[in-house]
Amino acid sequence: MDPFIIDVPVPSMGATVSELNVIVIKVKVGDRVTKGQRLADLESDKSAFEFESPCDGVIRAMQGKPGATMTSGETFCQIETIDSTLRHLESKPANAAGSPPVASTPASPKPTTPVVWTPRATKLAQEAGIDPTKITDIEATGPGNRVSGDDVQRYLAQRKS
Repeated sequence: MDPFIIDVPVPSMGATVSELNVIVIKVKVGDRVTKGQRLADLESDKSAFEFESPCDGVIRAMQGKPGATMTSGETFCQIETIDSTLRHLESKPANAAGSPPVASTPASPKPTTPVVWTPRATKLAQEAGIDPTKITDIEATGPGNRVSGDDVQRYLAQRKS
């Protein structure tokens, strides 16, 4: 069976959640993956979860980037596979010659990981009358150095003491 490239979409988390934040990516272009292997950690305004590979194959392109907000259905990555059950996800060539998509190069790592606020954490801080951009002494315990709602609640409780 000939290999083909599929577009792996950002999952849908239901009718009320259309955007997901990319917390961390666990694979890079050229990596061989197995079905069910963790590709990334994603987060909605309600939960964080592990995003898994739908098949065995090789990562050929990565559109998702740490810290990015992606829409459900948007292509997260492209995997070369021979899993014929996923033929419906086959990537359509971007050019008339029909050559496979060009693999994106991974971004060079930054020396420090910036603190990123989850939507829930931002909302809790704002409801408490605090501008999240002004808080520099909060401990970020969420995946990918993210400030979670629990972190904000702990921070607010410490301020009351």
